[in-house]
Amino acid sequence: MTTRAAGFRDVLGVTEFRALFSAQLVSVTGDQLARVALSILVYDRTNSPGWAALTYALTFLPDLVGGPLLSGLADRYPPRTVMVAADILRAVAVTAMAAPGLPLAAVAALLVGVQLFNPVWNSARAALLPQVLPGETFVPGMGLLMMLVQAGQVAGFALGGLLVAALGTSGALLADAASFAVSAVFLVSGVQSWPPRGEPGVRWWGHVRAGWTVVVGDRRRLALVALGCVSGIYIAGEAIAAPYAAELGGGAVVVGLLLGAYALGNVLGMAALSRIPASRRSRLLGPLAMLACAALLGCALRPDLEATLALLTLSGVASSYNLIANTTFVQLTPDAQRAQAFGFALTALRVSQGIGVVLAGLAAERAAPHGVVAAAGAIGVVAAFGAATLWRRAQPDPR
Repeated sequence: MTTRAAGFRDVLGVTEFRALFSAQLVSVTGDQLARVALSILVYDRTNSPGWAALTYALTFLPDLVGGPLLSGLADRYPPRTVMVAADILRAVAVTAMAAPGLPLAAVAALLVGVQLFNPVWNSARAALLPQVLPGETFVPGMGLLMMLVQAGQVAGFALGGLLVAALGTSGALLADAASFAVSAVFLVSGVQSWPPRGEPGVRWWGHVRAGWTVVVGDRRRLALVALGCVSGIYIAGEAIAAPYAAELGGGAVVVGLLLGAYALGNVLGMAALSRIPASRRSRLLGPLAMLACAALLGCALRPDLEATLALLTLSGVASSYNLIANTTFVQLTPDAQRAQAFGFALTALRVSQGIGVVLAGLAAERAAPHGVVAAAGAIGVVAAFGAATLWRRAQPDPR
């Protein structure tokens, strides 16, 4: 008699996972509302693709500090406590950002503060999830949460353009602040306070160094991080969404459509990938990473809005390889350093995305947006091939 593999229905039957699921949903949706609002706010005030891209990049670059220095909090303190504290602090900061007429410098400073706690929240979730979903239920649970992140981005990006058009940027930012507060309520009411898994008596800096050693000391984990960092290249379509929408003759709604197309494709890709046997998934890492970039080459032909959305959606479908990379990385990481190591990996990912966003914005100051996205696709194919080669060579000798 064969045992049925755990699936989405099994993990949704776990009360604590449903609370994590709900908290993630409202938080991600609100966060995307804010990204659309800030992108439009800065572009409207400055009429500069570079400044709009720089503001978007500020949603990634604070991970350079928060990832390595703060993510280990969830190894040393109860993960739920860390997540709730991060939600409250972000809700307060985003509420302040919604003040009408706030100078752009103050908006940027508050944005940095908000994003500083994003890797803390995500690393705490990564440390908590194997305790909530032990054994075989972990992989479908992680996959469902990653799909939820992208679904939340689709909803947030799609609603973002509409809400900004109807309520203005302040209204969208207040919706983001409310989402963090609701997330904290879900966590407090639905998740128990699991104890930290870190080794007692280890000093803060010692724990940071231990997490770094876990990441760089294994070629497989390094290769997975490299594959994740390829997203810093194919993110160009998101980075310059506002000027790209203007090139296509659209406004705020088109910005939301462009940003949502990639996320929609990612949801579809992960849904399809979850049906493929685990033994075959790792072989798809390289080809899918290259396809995520190659799809953008079609933008060189200056397609219309419908064709552009199709290309971005295809790129999103292929980028579902991150589901394989993410779950494999967590499973390869020891319990005692999981949050800290995940924070380092997230730092590398976000910094690569931040750099990619800034470079795409600067390029869009001198070149047409469709050409910038196509050039990013060409560079990404080469980078993805290199990362895939590292992954293939890091595999244990089958003999």
